[in-house]
Amino acid sequence: MITIDRDRIIVTEGSRTEEFAIGDPRAFALLSRLWLRSGWDLKYVYSFTWLGRPIIQLPEDLLRLQEVIFSVKPDVIVETGIAHGGGLVFYATLCRVMGRGRVIGIDLEIRPHNRAALEGHELRSLITLVEGSSTDPIVVGRVREIIRPQERVMVMLDSNHAKQHVLEELRAYGPLVSVDSYIVAMDGIMGQVAGAPRTAPDWSWNNPLEAARQFVREDARFRIEEPRFAFNEGEITDRVTYWPSGFIRRIS
Repeated sequence: MITIDRDRIIVTEGSRTEEFAIGDPRAFALLSRLWLRSGWDLKYVYSFTWLGRPIIQLPEDLLRLQEVIFSVKPDVIVETGIAHGGGLVFYATLCRVMGRGRVIGIDLEIRPHNRAALEGHELRSLITLVEGSSTDPIVVGRVREIIRPQERVMVMLDSNHAKQHVLEELRAYGPLVSVDSYIVAMDGIMGQVAGAPRTAPDWSWNNPLEAARQFVREDARFRIEEPRFAFNEGEITDRVTYWPSGFIRRIS
């Protein structure tokens, strides 16, 4: 049981009780986990747009991600699972601001209204759409053809979040990622919210985080590694995120 008041948090498990001041980093971690779970139940992330396109992501994750993208400065950002296209527009915005880079978006089905919105968007010149399964060898080959030799590549995986599918995406797109760049396995939070509304019982193991862990065990060129963020004058060091351990860096 967790009891919260203005100044403290009390956690009771059986006969054991712990108490934290509200300004303790451990209290922040507890509150963050509760906030993430409450937001999941209430579909909090389904309430944002980026330059006119819905973007179904936690704002905390997007802000951290832009730091990583600015650090890596990729020439190509590949996203699987584009939904309404807000992610593509977000990445394209960063490319425009940095003065380099473009975006490739892959989806099993790009619905006509989403395609029309993206093809008519102000940043359309930076976006290439590829329709088909992200794990289809033909689709992977098409993406490989679009990427020019020596281009710096970063990949975001946000399509089917089943462990096997994400693992197949990691195997397919990992080789495209540049050394010291990242492939990001999104929505590993599934393992933390199993049992909540809109979940399945197998989410405790059938999720992107488990795929990431298996992938780095089988491919020594990659490791799960938190990015180094350039600025932090506070006491919080862990991300509040839907993508726990989701950043996979290519090291060789």
